[in-house]
Amino acid sequence: MTSVAACSKWRGEGSTWASSPGSPEVDQSRWAWSTPSSSVGAYAALNPAIAGFPSLHDKYWYPLWKVCCDEKIVLSCHIGTGASAAHASDLSPIGAWITSMPISIANSAADWTFAEFWDDFPALKMALSEGGIGWIPYFLERADAVQRQHGTWTHRDFGRRRPSDVFREHIITCFIEDAHGLKSRHEIGIDHITWECDYPHSDCAWPESPEMLWDQVKDFPKDEIDKMTHLNVMREFSYDPFAGAAPQTCSVGALRAEARAKGVDTRPEPSLGGLTSRYDTDRAVTSGDVRKVLAGL
Repeated sequence: MTSVAACSKWRGEGSTWASSPGSPEVDQSRWAWSTPSSSVGAYAALNPAIAGFPSLHDKYWYPLWKVCCDEKIVLSCHIGTGASAAHASDLSPIGAWITSMPISIANSAADWTFAEFWDDFPALKMALSEGGIGWIPYFLERADAVQRQHGTWTHRDFGRRRPSDVFREHIITCFIEDAHGLKSRHEIGIDHITWECDYPHSDCAWPESPEMLWDQVKDFPKDEIDKMTHLNVMREFSYDPFAGAAPQTCSVGALRAEARAKGVDTRPEPSLGGLTSRYDTDRAVTSGDVRKVLAGL
């Protein structure tokens, strides 16, 4: 169900947003979704400058940041809407492009981390969706080094804090399969790490997602597993998926049995979301091949 509450507060009832240049106007109500625990819910954000809007550093967005704080809305920066992953050329193997996609969100993470509006909106939160977490320890180390080495002339005043402190206070991180990142969970900030399934995209291991996750976390203390698998999300998104449900009905086995009873096919599928490859099998699939297919969708 789409909620217009946040949008109406920000831009006025019935107004619209202009999408990227040359595109039709988009009803701004499409940008907010309600959740069971809120009349407003979660908010999907992009790098607005890419779409022809003012930069996220422009005070144009301050009314929106205020609404998000007032309504406890979490902004979400997706790998495809923050800054799309670059590919070397159309002849580059598609595997190289897919490999770099999660890490590409680091560019947006840096932009958000060094933003000054956090000082004015200390309750604002943002999630880096589908970005993984293994790169974050070095990213935080680098951000702090940049501020230490260049802060005297860049004039971004963090006060007594470091960029890494701002990141840990405001940024929620997400992983699908990230054993290295999980080893560094305390350096990243375990209270803001969340697991995601990414269904139905091809990186998703559904219906064996629970087994893949368990293989990564089974040796961790229970309290840490609980934080990363559900408690952090429940707190940050003001969402309780267990409300009104008996614990025994929420296990993996119980949910699978319920799905089968309702006719859901929970058998594993091949990669590509179960699709058969449409590409030439005599050579490596290239970025250009995939770009052509996507252009025709």
